[in-house]
Amino acid sequence: MRIILASGSPRRRELLEQIGLQFEIMVSHMEEDAEAKTPDKLVEILSRQKAEAVFATVTTKEELLVIAADTVVARKGHVLGKPADKKAAAKMLEKLSGKSHHVYTGVTLMYRPEGTDDPAKVQHKTFHEVTKVRFYSMSSEEIKTYVATGDPLDKAGAYGIQGVFARYVESIEGDYNNVVGLPVGRLYQELKEWLEE
Repeated sequence: MRIILASGSPRRRELLEQIGLQFEIMVSHMEEDAEAKTPDKLVEILSRQKAEAVFATVTTKEELLVIAADTVVARKGHVLGKPADKKAAAKMLEKLSGKSHHVYTGVTLMYRPEGTDDPAKVQHKTFHEVTKVRFYSMSSEEIKTYVATGDPLDKAGAYGIQGVFARYVESIEGDYNNVVGLPVGRLYQELKEWLEE
């Protein structure tokens, strides 16, 4: 089976490699644009759009699986995506300092059996995982020092839990890998029926 990860995220690539999948990377260059009232619906819609955009570019009739994901951070229902610049990153971290928030990752899987290009034969699964994270209080100097590393600029909520920022994480309820960017345990369970065929 040809497996494509529709993401350029090095963290998602590492997580898929960790669970033993052989795959290639094809980044979806679609404009992220979705209307949704809640973070869980937003990440599901965006992951589905990414999966569909990449799936549409593969015209061969081989057995195909596309995996796409989207992650956001939400505090009291307010979505924090990737910061536009260092100033925005610092503001996000100020909002999260000493408080709890939720990390949502939406995942879409698109599977097509071998030998067909019939759209009716394509199977979809879309789901999301949510993890609650609490930070210790951060001083303005600690925020400034972390932002200066550049690490927060490509990450939802302006932090990467798997790096130096781990020093500010007080607790996690749920899947740690979901916070990194891909809930691979749940993903594998959802994939099993296709992998075992």
